[in-house]
Amino acid sequence: MLPTLRQLQYLTLLAEHGSFSRAAEAAHVTQPTLSAGVQELEKILGAPVVDRARSGVLLTAAGEEALRRAKTILAQSEDLVQAARGAGQPLCGRFRLGVIPTVAPFLLPRALPHLRAAYPKLKLFLREDLTNRLIASLKAGSLDAALIALPYDMTGLDWAHVEDDELLAAVPANHPLTTQKRVDLSSIDASDLILLEDGHCLRDHALAACGIQLSRNGGDEDGEGFAATSLPTLVQMVGSGLGVSFLPAMAVEAGLVDHAPVTIRPLMADHPSREIVIAWRTGSSRSVEGRLLAEAFKSR
Repeated sequence: MLPTLRQLQYLTLLAEHGSFSRAAEAAHVTQPTLSAGVQELEKILGAPVVDRARSGVLLTAAGEEALRRAKTILAQSEDLVQAARGAGQPLCGRFRLGVIPTVAPFLLPRALPHLRAAYPKLKLFLREDLTNRLIASLKAGSLDAALIALPYDMTGLDWAHVEDDELLAAVPANHPLTTQKRVDLSSIDASDLILLEDGHCLRDHALAACGIQLSRNGGDEDGEGFAATSLPTLVQMVGSGLGVSFLPAMAVEAGLVDHAPVTIRPLMADHPSREIVIAWRTGSSRSVEGRLLAEAFKSR
């Protein structure tokens, strides 16, 4: 006998929610039904997949391995269903797209009207999150594609180019760097930098593109630096004279700094930019649609 997809779904929900009652609620079945499904899965596998404790449900070693494979099987099954439903009709029906927060508010408003006009039957579900979580969701099958920025570790993923997004220097309006037509990176003191907090890939892109290395704490050697949780907050901090930073051109073009005392200057560096791409799981049936999305975003 082989496990059923339903049994594998029960296992993934149990791992996600940590209790039989909450997993059963998420699966829209009774708790005895879910428990019986998990027990049958254990019989088929010949090993327990969960330890039932007062503190909750913990996966055994066999359960962890089964979960890892179950996610792949369920993702491929979802691909099969979506491919069959959309045969001959790309970008028709539900499509789950993840977008990083340093791209979503600037690219999507311009691109979505064109996308809706080109694919009126598309039902696009958007999720905004950090790159690492979007890629984890992509590999787990809970997203069909993700709009992210490179460079990033793309193991197990394929992607299509959308655009290159130049990185620009953002300095307080009365800062000495405003006298430079192109900001010389050697004139920037690392302790004067304000960056996005860890987890935002734009932080690493800016530092890599500009060849700047910071201490582990993100500022000077004493770890006394400033960090922001979002680009609007970053702009306000720069405008308040707290330091200098880097902004993507798409955000500047969208008017992010229009009402802030911030001066924008290009950088004196080779290719100070990040690459915006649409990514999907290698082997996914949504690859054709991923490429179509990339072309649609280019055409905005």
